[in-house]
Amino acid sequence: MARLVYSMLTSLDGYIARSDEDIALPVPGTELHQHFNDMMRQASAVLAGRRMYETMRFWDSPERETGATEVERDFARAWRETPKIVFSTTLRQVGPNARLVNGDAETAVSSLKSRTDGLVILGGADLAADLARAGLIDEYRLYMHPVVLGGGKPYFQSGLSLTLKPLGRESLSQDVTLMRYAPADQAA
Repeated sequence: MARLVYSMLTSLDGYIARSDEDIALPVPGTELHQHFNDMMRQASAVLAGRRMYETMRFWDSPERETGATEVERDFARAWRETPKIVFSTTLRQVGPNARLVNGDAETAVSSLKSRTDGLVILGGADLAADLARAGLIDEYRLYMHPVVLGGGKPYFQSGLSLTLKPLGRESLSQDVTLMRYAPADQAA
């Protein structure tokens, strides 16, 4: 059975972006980027809502293969090789190695978890809130940057109530702290 992990960069005050147009968090440097590359390579699939998917489509660009740094080219390859499931009622098509789901996310994710092994990465706060309410998220990973955004899109949606237990903490490059939690009612 797959393990569903909601994983996002956050500010100290709990925001994943200042707005849809302004992420406002520091860009991962080589070492932190490599951490995310390694996680992407471990993933059996990536789940995303429309906004997160559209943001990440940047990595589908052929220029990502020839430009920038080796760690970015490596991430682009890993992104393209990992199957993606996109949840949207407004999109009509998705890019390569992606499948569109415009129906019930809870049913689709329950089915995916039961028939898939390994790590499934979830990105996007709105989709995460729906799946958290359904009890489908196995782990929350907050990559906390030492910055305060003062508002924006929160990692945890307003009104979402969860009781979590700590799984661990790790210091990463760029003074980022990875904080891992699981729902308190799940075994470690």
